Amino acid sequence: MTRSVIAHNRFGLGARSDDGRINDPQRWLRQQLSAYDPVPALLDTVPSRRTVVDELADFYVRRRNGFGRGQGGNRGEQEPTSTDMDGETVDPRTTARRSFNRQGRQHYAAMVDARARIALTSRAPFAERLVHFWANHFAVSANGAALVRLAGLLEFEAVRPHVMGRFRDMLLAVERHPAMLLFLNQARSIGPNSPFGRRVGRRRNRRPGLNENLAREIMELHTLGVDGGYSQADVTELARAMTGWTVAGLARGPVRRIFPTSATVGQFYFAQQLHEPGPRTLLGRHYSAGGEAQAVAILEDLSAHPSTARHLATKLARHFAGDTPPDALVDRLATTYRGTEGDLPSLYRVLIDAPECWVDEPVKFKTPWEWIISGFRALGSREFDRRINGVLRQLGQPVWTPGSPAGFDDIAASWSGASALTSRVELAQRIADRSRDRIDARQLAPRLFGDMLSDRTARTIASAESAGQGLALLLVSPEFLRR
Repeated sequence: MTRSVIAHNRFGLGARSDDGRINDPQRWLRQQLSAYDPVPALLDTVPSRRTVVDELADFYVRRRNGFGRGQGGNRGEQEPTSTDMDGETVDPRTTARRSFNRQGRQHYAAMVDARARIALTSRAPFAERLVHFWANHFAVSANGAALVRLAGLLEFEAVRPHVMGRFRDMLLAVERHPAMLLFLNQARSIGPNSPFGRRVGRRRNRRPGLNENLAREIMELHTLGVDGGYSQADVTELARAMTGWTVAGLARGPVRRIFPTSATVGQFYFAQQLHEPGPRTLLGRHYSAGGEAQAVAILEDLSAHPSTARHLATKLARHFAGDTPPDALVDRLATTYRGTEGDLPSLYRVLIDAPECWVDEPVKFKTPWEWIISGFRALGSREFDRRINGVLRQLGQPVWTPGSPAGFDDIAASWSGASALTSRVELAQRIADRSRDRIDARQLAPRLFGDMLSDRTARTIASAESAGQGLALLLVSPEFLRR
């Protein structure tokens, strides 16, 4: 039963209380690669791209116009005011911002809820773990008016459709998504010698500068890796090539004036007026002038680079085989990546077949997200209390909000500190209290962990003073905290 437990917990998201023993764990995992649903029905419950970008665009227009300042929005005219229930004067601008921000938080909560419910109910949990892995690889942070609405859509629209495809296609989809373009300020990047840059430069007596944020993170985090052999000159060249990659109707500053009326608000748009003209040389390769196609060609070559193969192989091996990834497994993954032109399911099959991923001892400490999802799966839950995201924030892992383009850490040292464990103990008791003694941990533990359940954990649970306490002890046992 050991391999069945490993399949559920190390590869999947934790066994559900109603799951039976898996007779052929490796076959079960392979079947999920074809059973994966990139657009599950639960995504119908999240706000559409059109909904959120229309809200954003409307808010930006209203803000520029002073939220209805006087007749026609003239700055010198009297601000209209209203009163609240206590008769206090309310600034309509404050009211509008509060309403807009509240609406954004509601959209974010709906997206988190959908993501969690998919994870709780999926019969392809290995595939869903891979979705979470790649969403963290291409991390954005749901901070601010735009990103709180768009961060979840990056996962749903750019990551999910390509999890069972080629890395190249996922890379291009992510880098063109409005969440990534806005998060790293690419939408406002202007080529100094572009038509628009020259025009603005003449008017302001200085040329606008490049924004290198996205170019740097593409090379350092998304493809080659920090030791991938690139230079600052390569970053600058990629930044020049990507000028013109923007988001119709949502870009801020002077860039917002360049979009034609035919451009669809909230969609990727290549603005030739912003593009830095000329050929590029990057990592020793020459790229002819060619507008949008120039950056696409560079990204395609970056996706095929040996350093990218090594970087992605290392991250996958670390996630499934331990914080110090085995060199032999990294080598096999990198070789497979290069030999299949970045076919991701081929990498997943290497992981499934790798003996390094099937060792009996736990190889990973669960992140807060993994721990909570596995806990609710173990309890048989199919719903996700939206207040849990507040708990995830306390535990240091609010969904889609790592605070850094590097994403959340994937090593034990980041999650196993004393204060973090104390928080999990407190939350485990709250979860157990809500179960109303419906679950007997003495029976549940063997179903979840079989012969991997230690005698010490079994005795600890058996000695609990109540069913609720026994369940809380199970949720913070070594078996449950690790995978």
